Order: sequence, then C-alpha cells, then structure tokens
Amino acid sequence: MPESPKWAREMAEIFKSGSVSQFILYGNVDDWVSYRSAPGAPLQLFALRDFLAKVMFEPFEVVLAYDRGNGIRTLKGGDQFQTFLKVFDDFHRTGFSGVTPAPDKDPGRALEMGNLLPKEPKRALALIDRFLRNGLFRTRAGPDGKRIADPVKVAVILDYAQYLLPRSDPAYTNPETVETLIRVSDWASDPSINSAFIATCLIAENLTDLNKDVVENPRTAKVRIDLPDSEEVREFIEAATASIADFASVCDVDRASLSQKLEGLARIDIQNLINRAVKNNRRITMDYLRSVKKEMIEKSAGGRIEFVESTRTLDAVAGHREAKNWMRQDAMLMKKGKAKALPMGYLITGRIGTGKTYLVECFAGEAGVPCVELKNFRDKWVGATEGNLEAIFKILHAMGQVIVFVDEADQVAGKRDSGGNDAGLSGRIYAMLAREMADTRNRGRIFWIFATSRPDLLEVDLKRVGRLDVHIPLFSPQTAEDKKELFLSLAKKNKVDLKPEEVPEFPPELDIGGNEMEGILIMASRLSEVQEDDAPKKPIAEFLKEAMASYRPMAHAERLEYMDLVAVLECTDKRFLPPKFADLDLGKVKQRVDQLKMRLGE
Repeated sequence: MPESPKWAREMAEIFKSGSVSQFILYGNVDDWVSYRSAPGAPLQLFALRDFLAKVMFEPFEVVLAYDRGNGIRTLKGGDQFQTFLKVFDDFHRTGFSGVTPAPDKDPGRALEMGNLLPKEPKRALALIDRFLRNGLFRTRAGPDGKRIADPVKVAVILDYAQYLLPRSDPAYTNPETVETLIRVSDWASDPSINSAFIATCLIAENLTDLNKDVVENPRTAKVRIDLPDSEEVREFIEAATASIADFASVCDVDRASLSQKLEGLARIDIQNLINRAVKNNRRITMDYLRSVKKEMIEKSAGGRIEFVESTRTLDAVAGHREAKNWMRQDAMLMKKGKAKALPMGYLITGRIGTGKTYLVECFAGEAGVPCVELKNFRDKWVGATEGNLEAIFKILHAMGQVIVFVDEADQVAGKRDSGGNDAGLSGRIYAMLAREMADTRNRGRIFWIFATSRPDLLEVDLKRVGRLDVHIPLFSPQTAEDKKELFLSLAKKNKVDLKPEEVPEFPPELDIGGNEMEGILIMASRLSEVQEDDAPKKPIAEFLKEAMASYRPMAHAERLEYMDLVAVLECTDKRFLPPKFADLDLGKVKQRVDQLKMRLGE
C-alpha cells in the first residue's frame, strides 16, 4: 500500500505479523481519508469506514459493520452472510434472512432495507460472533482431494465504539456492557480467531472515551489517525482546487502558502472553507482565512480552546525590561525556526494585576505565532474530561507551531494526589499534561505558558526544567519612572488623553499595581463624564488628582506580599528580579513566606 496513509501502513504491517488482529482507530476519525491506487494516480477521498471496507479490507471475503444506531450492515460479501443467516434461521427458527432478494439485488442491502437484523448490542454481536466462529470450520478440497481448513476471511468494523464500550466505573457497569466487553475482548485474545484471517476494528474519536479494559488490552493495537500535516494539506488543496484554472483570481496566496495557513484543520474543514468562499463568490483573503480557521478550530475543540488574537507586540508592555528582552530573543528564535535553542515553556508568576495575561498576548504578537488559551475542559461525566484534553492535544499537534496559554494554572493543571475528592480526576489531568509537556519532540512547535499568582500550588514536576524551563516573575512598578510609564500606557489603553506632566505623583512608599492604577483612571473618567452639562469643563488632570486623593490601597497587603515572595522563590534568573528583591537572602525569604502562610491560614 505505497500510497496509503501512514496509519494504514502501520495497521497493515501489524496484521501481517500475525501477532494482533484487533485494532482501535482513534483521533481524526471523522475526516476524509486520501488515497492513491498507484503513484501518480488521481487522489481519491473516502470516509474512514468506506476506506477500510474498500481498500484496507479488500482481501477479505466479508466485511461487516456495526454501530448502535444502524445495527449490522454488510459492506462486502452480503451473499455469504445471507447464506449463513438462512442456515441459522432454519436451526433456531429465527427470521433474520427474510425473503430471498432478487438476483440483481445486493443481499446485504436487502437485509438493511428490511430492518431484519438485531440492533441491540447483545443480540447483534452474538450473531456476528456466531458467523465468525462458524466460518472457522469452512474447508475446501486440497491437492490430494482431502479436505483442508479454509476459514472465511472476515473483517468486523465497530463504529462509534465509545457508545458500545463506554468508560465507566466497574462497580456501576451494567451486565449488558460487561457481556459486550467480554465478547469484544475475546475476539482479540482467542487464538483460533488470531490465527485465522479475521480482523476486528473499533473506531472512536478519543481513547479516553473507551472502556479502560479494552484500551489496555495487550492483544489490541492502538492506531492514531492524525490530522493532515502540511504536505498532506497541500496535496489535498491541489486536488480540491484542480478545477479552478486561475487560482489567483479567488485567493490572495498560492496553493503552497494556503496549505501552510490551513495546517491544523481536517480535510473536510478545509473543503468546507474553500467551498464556502468559492460558492458565495467570496475571495479567500488573509482576514477570511484567519476568521474561518479560528472558528473551525474552536468548534472542533468544542469551545475548550480559544484563540488569543493580538495586534500588539512587546513594545506595548510598560516595565518588565529584562522579561521583555528575554521574550524578544525567544520570539526571534521562533521566527528563525531555531527550535533547539528554545525552552519548552514559561511559568509567569506575580501578584494579581501585574499584567501576566497582557504580557502573553504581546509576546504572541511579537512572535507572530498562533496563540490559544485553554478554557474549561473539565466535564462531569466519567472519562469525558480526559477525552476533552486528548482532543485538545490532537488539535495542538496539527497546528504546526502554537503557543498554549494556561491562565490561573494552579486551578487548571490538576494535582498528583488530590486526596480522593474527585475520584482521581485531578491526578489524571496532571499526568496527561505532564506527559505532553515533557515530550521533547514538541520543542519549538508547542510552546507552553502557565500564568499564576500562586506558583507554590503548582506541582513541582510541572514546573521543572524540561517542561516550564523559564520562570519569569512580574512585580508592581518599583520606581517613580516605572509607575509613570505604566500609568501612561494604561491611559493609552483606556483611550484617556493624558500628557506626561499630568500623571499624578505617587508617594515613594506606595506599592501600587497596574490594576489599581487602571481603577484610578476609570474613576477619573467617571468623574469627568458626570460633570454638569452647563458647568465649565475641567481637564482630566483635575479629576485624576481627585481620584488619587480618594484612593485607598488594597487591604490585602500580606497576601500580596506572599504572592511577591513566592514569585521570588520561583524565579530561575536573577536578572528578572528588581533590586528590591534581587539581593534578598533566600533563607530569610523562605522564613517570611512560612510566617505569612501561617498568618493567612494557608
């Protein structure tokens, strides 16, 4: 199968080895499968089930498919299955075979149209099992006239396997599911089936949606179907747009550039994107590509990731000079493709209001790399959370190069041991994230950024070198110049026309952050807007003085100090620390952190 997808070649090699006859196909299972019958032949597109029946299982005599919605269908060899059903009906007094179809009709199709075969798993799989085992005893005449074994070559496709064998707590698994589980597991482990020309194939989008015993069965091969890479996307786009003679008339970029822009999408989404534009006489512009790709990826992730779109660069960030210098260098390395020199990710720490999220947004704009934020992927159903996370990873792998932002990371990343309060869910989330973040094959492709004001609540293993290599602490502005710079930047962000000389004076001892400065600006804007219409208009500077005079610092000084000090302890490079913290004795810092922890009841 020289022109088959990589996963199909892997599956064929495993089956030919004779060691495994049951496969679980997972991942991008709802997409087109592209296939060439020979080098240079036209590209053909199949739904996965059709590709299995017509290409992968072409040497098999009978191909049966089953799912809970459609029941049993014969994709190939309907006459043989019909013959078996007639014998079965005669022996058991059943009526599965129905009326004999006309000579020009497909027996399998007649069975489907007649709705004669059972749909419920217990009876349907029992019937398929009987057919498999009956076929094992078929014989034919040998060269010397003696009968020799000639088992029927059968392939069975179990579609939507997650609904047939769902992940569940063994204590709450119903007897019917247990019976189905035993039957499917038996197909994988029975030597008489393994030694015959019989294959069973389970299809599910996520491994984590399937029963754990099936997934962990050593006699079952797990084969992942990935989203198409850039070369496969290019090949598909060329085939899908072959009828468009003047491609430049409908698209701003050529086909090769378009394939790079659409990496991370399934083929069917790419087809929809192009058709949506062409059939509505809409030009494929860069804005159209960005918006539709964003829409499709967010939809395929079920809203569990969100694109962080930024037109800003690190020039828009006030203060944090050493952090900006470091991040600019990494952004340059990303643009040059110097993956070996890049860290696996950042841990950005600091008290609330220091601009952690804003810094990430500006870094994404500086690097020119797509940035997505992990949203709430937790679910109340057993196994659903892990399935959501697996689906997210699948999309990230296909996006080429991406920054993954996890805000409030101490709440999202899970714990190695959650104390049994969530049936082990937090531990499983932690394990999946830790494994993915430590995969060095992703260096330079998937760049992780965790942000939190409480890095002490993150598991140590997640923060180690090789996952989040660089820990960048952010602090409130320390000098009068830094405070003035930040205030002017916030005024520009909030569209307040303010001159440098109009910035209020901040007392040297006042520890004030960006969120508090923004509060002062909003208060001044409010005072300006509620002026009497007939009163003389006062400049904004007057209202800033008034807002500053009424400002009261946050009451949680000790908690903010705690956040500052744990950020100091987490810092991986002394250059990130302002002089106030750079020369502190770490032993004394730890003592003060312990004191504050006791006072705060942590």
